[in-house]
Amino acid sequence: MVAMRVHLCGVRGSTPAPGADFVRYGGQTSCVAVARDGDRAPVLILDAGTGLRAVTGLLGDRPFDGTILLTHLHWDHVHGLPFFRGGDREDARVTLLLPEQEDGADAEEVLSRGMSPPHFPITPSGLRGAWTFGSMRPGTVKAEGFLIEAREVPHKGGRTFGYRVSDGRSVLTYIPDHCPTAAGPGPDGWGEYHPAVLALAAGADLLIHDSFMEPREVAAEAAFGHAAADYAVELGRRAGARRVLLAHHKPDRTDQALDELGLRLASQPGQEPEVIVAAEGRIYQL
Repeated sequence: MVAMRVHLCGVRGSTPAPGADFVRYGGQTSCVAVARDGDRAPVLILDAGTGLRAVTGLLGDRPFDGTILLTHLHWDHVHGLPFFRGGDREDARVTLLLPEQEDGADAEEVLSRGMSPPHFPITPSGLRGAWTFGSMRPGTVKAEGFLIEAREVPHKGGRTFGYRVSDGRSVLTYIPDHCPTAAGPGPDGWGEYHPAVLALAAGADLLIHDSFMEPREVAAEAAFGHAAADYAVELGRRAGARRVLLAHHKPDRTDQALDELGLRLASQPGQEPEVIVAAEGRIYQL
């Protein structure tokens, strides 16, 4: 029986990646849409990058009626918000939650810092429909029939959460931005397997994790705030995850380079975790 359906709407990091070299894995930035068992339309959205535009097509002619969880407020995780036609209509109902800010700013205020004139024509309050903006602390919340655990993970430039989403039968773990070297080099030089991410990923049916770097890039680029693909695979192994989706691809990582990454890290038949390079448009049933 399928417990939840996971749509990959955007799997690129930092900036969109248009062009012929980025067709098969996609160029839209972070967005994952989740539907409940038996429902066609998603009710939970994880991040609102440019991939959020694709969620409208999953709704048919209906408005979005659900919750958006932001892991953090970097551009590649919020730029889709004003272009989400399924949420920007009079009959939409949207609850948007983001990590509680260290300076105490409320959710709508902090979103307005990047979405308001002169940076953009309207503020968040200009979106049509019934939008509610709120902040989350680390812990658990119930939303749209799911139990969601939020934990803070190291990442540069603002408070960042990873999420563990469960419907009581299946578990999706979503950690698209993570700088594990901030907690130390770890046993492999890729960063520490620290308690927060191990708890989020424990026994997950599907772990979607930051795979921005190759190991050879860690020394020069780890300070940018991301993880190596090899770290994501080893985290999945240590946490007992069934499948690892390598996501948040570097914007200049071509289809060919991602093919090679997948071949290098592919698991043996019957070995867990199964390792998959995330591709925009794919659907996973848990």
